[in-house]
Amino acid sequence: MTYTGSCHCGRVSFEIEGEMGDALACNCSICQRKGALLWFVPRSALKLRSPEDAASTYTFGKGDVKHRFCPTCGIHPYGEGVGPDGTAMAAVNIRCLDGIDPDTVPVRHFDGRSL
Repeated sequence: MTYTGSCHCGRVSFEIEGEMGDALACNCSICQRKGALLWFVPRSALKLRSPEDAASTYTFGKGDVKHRFCPTCGIHPYGEGVGPDGTAMAAVNIRCLDGIDPDTVPVRHFDGRSL
């Protein structure tokens, strides 16, 4: 299935190919503050519809994850990193997907605070 999404103002937009399962709610210092519900997919499944430089990047700690956000409206639509097996991954914020009611998606809780 193809999903579309964007930040609030539309500057950062994308489409994603895949079948959504559970969303992940992480309690690490940044995820807890931004309130994202994440869907992890191979980075190749995420196609940007806006120029890559439309999004700004924030990293912290080891810098393993690139937290991508809109510099205009501040919304975090996705992040980029590498999975445990070395696969390039994207963490898509399902709250930014068009036509998705996040309350209908099963949520798994992840203790990122302990990492």
